[in-house]
Amino acid sequence: MFKRSWLGVALRVKGSVLPAVLPRSIVCGLVAAAIVLLAQQNIKLFVPLKDNLIPSIVLGLLLVFRTNTAYDRYWEGRKALGTIMVSIRNLSRQIWVHTTEKEPLDREKKRIVLNLLAAIPYVTKHHLRSEPMGGEVQKLLSEARWQQIQQSQQTSNVPLEVIFWISDYLETEYRSGHLNVNQLVAMTGMLDAIVGAVGSCERILKTPIPLAYAIHLKQLLLIYCLFLPFQTVKDLGWMAVPVVTIVSFTLLGIEEIGVEIENPFGTDSNDLPLDGICETIRGNVEDLMRLSPESLD
Repeated sequence: MFKRSWLGVALRVKGSVLPAVLPRSIVCGLVAAAIVLLAQQNIKLFVPLKDNLIPSIVLGLLLVFRTNTAYDRYWEGRKALGTIMVSIRNLSRQIWVHTTEKEPLDREKKRIVLNLLAAIPYVTKHHLRSEPMGGEVQKLLSEARWQQIQQSQQTSNVPLEVIFWISDYLETEYRSGHLNVNQLVAMTGMLDAIVGAVGSCERILKTPIPLAYAIHLKQLLLIYCLFLPFQTVKDLGWMAVPVVTIVSFTLLGIEEIGVEIENPFGTDSNDLPLDGICETIRGNVEDLMRLSPESLD
């Protein structure tokens, strides 16, 4: 994933939490500088380091829990997208190979439904990002269906609408004798898996970290970082300024990482590569349609 050298990755700014965390860390450093100046005026403003042992452990556990919870959401989102990808690959292959063609128009119907399958990750991406459907979706749909999506995307679940069209096609092919009951059940099961994966993504998106937890963690971080100079000024003097800045940067950065990855469906560098996943699935479906089903017998 990272083609740069170790040092290049370590010094990379884009995709890091540096822009968000550095200003806060500098503020903590300035507070430390003010405490040092007051200490040089013989104003005793220090707290023994040992008195901070238990609060440090508690704060560390909260940060670990925060980051792990956010990464669980990130990884669950990736697994859901993987389920969508595998299900579309399998379903498109089965439709292309196993749906009987009795008339020349049947091949074109299969192309239309495979394009609908390729459209699912795109409409899911836009649905999760609450953004209008893009031109890549329009290219995969007929004009009538594109107009229907344009009219209903504000009030309906577009991924489920596209899945309904595919399900309707499978039912029609079954009634026409192009699929047997076992094939219909198997293909419907794959559609059900896609619906479940889309639901998992929606659950992640619509279930944020509890507000009280997020607020309390930020409050503890603020208190810890602002009171840290009082614990270091006696032993470190002016060295307390860089020490407080670095410690603040470390703690605030860990918390910011959790914020960055808790919603993995956005457009930031740390979010899931939805655009690449969509292009991969579309390419897989297009490659499949270049093959003749008869050549696979």
